Amino acid sequence: MESSGDPIQDIRAGWDAHVAFGLANPGFYTLMYGKVRPGHSPNAQSRPSRILRGITARAAEQDRLAVPSDQAAAHILVTNIGVTFRQIILATPDPVLSNAVREGAIAAITSRRARTSNQLTAAMELAEAHPDVLGKTETELLIKWLGRLVDDSA
Repeated sequence: MESSGDPIQDIRAGWDAHVAFGLANPGFYTLMYGKVRPGHSPNAQSRPSRILRGITARAAEQDRLAVPSDQAAAHILVTNIGVTFRQIILATPDPVLSNAVREGAIAAITSRRARTSNQLTAAMELAEAHPDVLGKTETELLIKWLGRLVDDSA
Protein backbone atom coordinates (compact mmCIF):
# COMPACT_ATOMS: atom_id res chain seq x y z
CA MET A 1 0.00 0.00 0.00
CA GLU A 2 1.34 3.42 -0.89
CA SER A 3 1.28 6.25 1.62
CA SER A 4 -1.47 8.81 1.24
CA GLY A 5 0.84 11.40 2.80
CA ASP A 6 -1.33 11.42 5.92
CA PRO A 7 -0.10 8.87 8.47
CA ILE A 8 -3.40 8.83 10.37
CA GLN A 9 -5.27 8.08 7.16
CA ASP A 10 -2.64 5.42 6.39
CA ILE A 11 -3.36 3.80 9.78
CA ARG A 12 -7.04 3.79 8.88
CA ALA A 13 -6.41 2.26 5.43
CA GLY A 14 -3.95 -0.27 6.88
CA TRP A 15 -6.52 -1.30 9.51
CA ASP A 16 -9.14 -1.94 6.86
CA ALA A 17 -6.66 -3.88 4.70
CA HIS A 18 -5.62 -5.94 7.75
CA VAL A 19 -9.24 -6.89 8.53
CA ALA A 20 -9.97 -7.66 4.87
CA PHE A 21 -6.90 -9.89 4.66
CA GLY A 22 -7.90 -11.78 7.82
CA LEU A 23 -11.44 -12.33 6.60
CA ALA A 24 -10.27 -13.44 3.16
CA ASN A 25 -7.53 -15.73 4.59
CA PRO A 26 -8.70 -16.93 8.01
CA GLY A 27 -6.44 -19.98 8.07
CA PHE A 28 -3.29 -18.07 7.20
CA TYR A 29 -4.28 -15.20 9.50
CA THR A 30 -4.62 -17.65 12.38
CA LEU A 31 -1.13 -18.96 11.62
CA MET A 32 0.21 -15.41 11.63
CA TYR A 33 -1.48 -14.15 14.78
CA GLY A 34 -3.18 -17.03 16.56
CA LYS A 35 -0.31 -19.33 17.39
CA VAL A 36 0.86 -17.62 20.56
CA ARG A 37 4.03 -18.66 22.37
CA PRO A 38 5.79 -16.49 24.94
CA GLY A 39 8.74 -14.67 23.40
CA HIS A 40 7.95 -15.79 19.83
CA SER A 41 6.68 -13.64 17.00
CA PRO A 42 6.15 -15.41 13.67
CA ASN A 43 8.17 -14.02 10.76
CA ALA A 44 4.93 -13.32 8.86
CA GLN A 45 4.14 -10.59 11.43
CA SER A 46 7.45 -8.78 10.95
CA ARG A 47 6.73 -6.81 7.78
CA PRO A 48 3.23 -5.55 8.74
CA SER A 49 4.50 -4.58 12.19
CA ARG A 50 7.50 -2.75 10.72
CA ILE A 51 5.23 -0.86 8.30
CA LEU A 52 2.90 0.16 11.13
CA ARG A 53 5.83 1.35 13.27
CA GLY A 54 7.01 3.44 10.32
CA ILE A 55 3.58 5.01 9.94
CA THR A 56 3.32 5.85 13.63
CA ALA A 57 6.87 7.26 13.56
CA ARG A 58 5.78 9.62 10.74
CA ALA A 59 2.72 10.61 12.77
CA ALA A 60 5.01 11.36 15.73
CA GLU A 61 7.30 13.46 13.51
CA GLN A 62 4.22 15.49 12.55
CA ASP A 63 3.35 15.90 16.25
CA ARG A 64 0.06 14.09 15.76
CA LEU A 65 0.39 11.49 18.52
CA ALA A 66 -0.47 11.76 22.18
CA VAL A 67 1.66 8.70 23.02
CA PRO A 68 5.12 7.46 21.89
CA SER A 69 5.08 6.02 18.37
CA ASP A 70 5.96 2.45 19.47
CA GLN A 71 3.08 2.52 21.96
CA ALA A 72 0.76 3.84 19.25
CA ALA A 73 1.77 1.03 16.90
CA ALA A 74 1.20 -1.58 19.61
CA HIS A 75 -2.18 -0.10 20.48
CA ILE A 76 -3.34 -0.17 16.86
CA LEU A 77 -1.98 -3.67 16.21
CA VAL A 78 -3.53 -5.38 19.24
CA THR A 79 -6.94 -3.82 18.69
CA ASN A 80 -6.81 -4.58 14.97
CA ILE A 81 -5.95 -8.23 15.67
CA GLY A 82 -8.75 -8.52 18.22
CA VAL A 83 -11.37 -7.08 15.87
CA THR A 84 -10.20 -9.33 13.05
CA PHE A 85 -10.28 -12.46 15.19
CA ARG A 86 -13.77 -11.64 16.44
CA GLN A 87 -15.04 -11.45 12.87
CA ILE A 88 -13.23 -14.66 11.91
CA ILE A 89 -14.64 -16.50 14.94
CA LEU A 90 -18.19 -15.31 14.24
CA ALA A 91 -17.69 -15.94 10.50
CA THR A 92 -19.44 -12.64 9.89
CA PRO A 93 -17.91 -9.38 8.75
CA ASP A 94 -18.86 -6.52 11.06
CA PRO A 95 -17.72 -3.27 9.45
CA VAL A 96 -19.62 -1.17 11.99
CA LEU A 97 -17.69 -2.74 14.89
CA SER A 98 -14.41 -2.56 12.98
CA ASN A 99 -14.87 1.13 12.14
CA ALA A 100 -15.92 2.01 15.68
CA VAL A 101 -12.96 0.23 17.28
CA ARG A 102 -10.58 1.64 14.64
CA GLU A 103 -11.71 5.21 15.31
CA GLY A 104 -11.58 4.62 19.08
CA ALA A 105 -8.02 3.29 18.80
CA ILE A 106 -6.99 6.24 16.63
CA ALA A 107 -8.59 8.66 19.09
CA ALA A 108 -6.68 7.02 21.95
CA ILE A 109 -3.28 7.55 20.32
CA THR A 110 -3.69 10.90 18.60
CA SER A 111 -3.45 14.46 19.78
CA ARG A 112 -6.51 16.70 19.96
CA ARG A 113 -5.50 18.41 16.72
CA ALA A 114 -5.23 15.07 14.92
CA ARG A 115 -8.59 13.94 16.33
CA THR A 116 -10.20 17.12 15.03
CA SER A 117 -8.68 16.51 11.61
CA ASN A 118 -9.91 12.89 11.69
CA GLN A 119 -13.42 13.99 12.60
CA LEU A 120 -13.48 16.52 9.77
CA THR A 121 -12.20 13.88 7.34
CA ALA A 122 -14.85 11.43 8.52
CA ALA A 123 -17.54 14.10 7.98
CA MET A 124 -16.22 14.69 4.46
CA GLU A 125 -16.30 10.95 3.72
CA LEU A 126 -19.84 10.69 5.09
CA ALA A 127 -21.05 13.64 3.02
CA GLU A 128 -19.38 12.22 -0.08
CA ALA A 129 -20.99 8.81 0.50
CA HIS A 130 -24.48 10.35 0.87
CA PRO A 131 -24.68 13.36 -1.48
CA ASP A 132 -28.46 13.02 -1.75
CA VAL A 133 -28.93 14.08 1.89
CA LEU A 134 -27.76 17.67 1.40
CA GLY A 135 -27.94 17.88 -2.36
CA LYS A 136 -25.09 17.96 -4.86
CA THR A 137 -24.14 21.64 -4.55
CA GLU A 138 -24.39 21.72 -0.76
CA THR A 139 -22.38 18.51 -0.45
CA GLU A 140 -19.64 19.89 -2.69
CA LEU A 141 -19.50 23.08 -0.61
CA LEU A 142 -19.44 21.18 2.67
CA ILE A 143 -16.58 18.98 1.45
CA LYS A 144 -14.70 22.05 0.20
CA TRP A 145 -15.14 23.90 3.51
CA LEU A 146 -14.28 20.90 5.66
CA GLY A 147 -11.22 20.32 3.48
CA ARG A 148 -10.04 23.84 4.28
CA LEU A 149 -10.47 23.18 7.99
CA VAL A 150 -8.54 19.90 7.70
CA ASP A 151 -5.72 21.67 5.88
CA ASP A 152 -5.72 24.44 8.49
CA SER A 153 -5.65 22.01 11.43
CA ALA A 154 -2.78 19.92 10.04
